[in-house]
Amino acid sequence: MWVRSTLAYRTSFVLMTFGNFASSALDFVALLLMFSRVHALGGFALPEVAFLYGTCSLSLGLADLAVGNAERLGARIRDGTLDTLLLRPAPVYAQIAADRFALRRLGRTSQGLLVLLWSTGRIEVDWTPGRILMVPLTVVCGAVIFGAVFTAGAAFQFWAQDAAELQNSLTYGGNALLQYPPTVFARDLVRGVTFIVPLAFVNWLPALWLLGRPYPLGLPPWTAFLGPAVAALMVAGAALAWRCGVRAYRSTGS
Repeated sequence: MWVRSTLAYRTSFVLMTFGNFASSALDFVALLLMFSRVHALGGFALPEVAFLYGTCSLSLGLADLAVGNAERLGARIRDGTLDTLLLRPAPVYAQIAADRFALRRLGRTSQGLLVLLWSTGRIEVDWTPGRILMVPLTVVCGAVIFGAVFTAGAAFQFWAQDAAELQNSLTYGGNALLQYPPTVFARDLVRGVTFIVPLAFVNWLPALWLLGRPYPLGLPPWTAFLGPAVAALMVAGAALAWRCGVRAYRSTGS
C-alpha cells in the first residue's frame, strides 16, 4: 500500500529519492575533500577508504530499507496505536517493518552501491573467486547485522518507550564509524565494536582481509570469515529480545 501511494506521486518520489541520495553522498564528498589534502588516512588510500564506505553504506541502506521503520515503535507505544497492530492476524514485527515503508531510501542504497563499484575497480586486490564472493557476502552479512541492531533497538523501546536515538547511535552512528579505517580510532573503541557490539564484522574484518591489511587488535585472518556466524547470532539475540519485549508490553489502556 505504501509503495503504491508513493509511486502515485512520481515526481515527489523522484525528488525525495534524489534528496536521500544527495544527503548520503555528502559523507563521501567530505572524504574526497579530506583526500584533497592528504594522500592516505590511517595508512589507507582513497579507493580503500571508499571500499569501506561503499560496503557499510550499502549494508545499512538495505537494512534501513527493510526494517528501518522499526524505530517508530516507540511512538506507537506512547500513543497506543501498537494495540491495533496486535489485534491484526499478522506478525507485529512484519507490520512495524512495513509501516510507512519508505521507498525513497533506495537513494542511500544506490549511492553506496555506486561508490562500492567505483572502489572495487581501483583497489589493488588479486581478484580470485573467493575474494569476489567475499564482497557480496560482506554486504549481505552487514545488512543482516544492521537489521538485527535495528530490531534489538526497537525491542528495547518496549521498556524504554523512547529510545530511538540510542538505536540510531548504533546504526547510523555505526555506519559513520565504519566508513573510516579502524587504524584511525583508539584501540578501546575498536575493541568495543569488535567484542561488545560486533559492528566490526559488518565490513572492517572482511575488508581488511581483502585488502591484505592486519587488524589493529591482532586478530587472526580467519576471523574475517565469521560474518555469517556473527550475523546469525545477532539475529537470534534480536529475535529473543523482540519476543521478550512483546510479552512484556502492557497496553496504554487508551
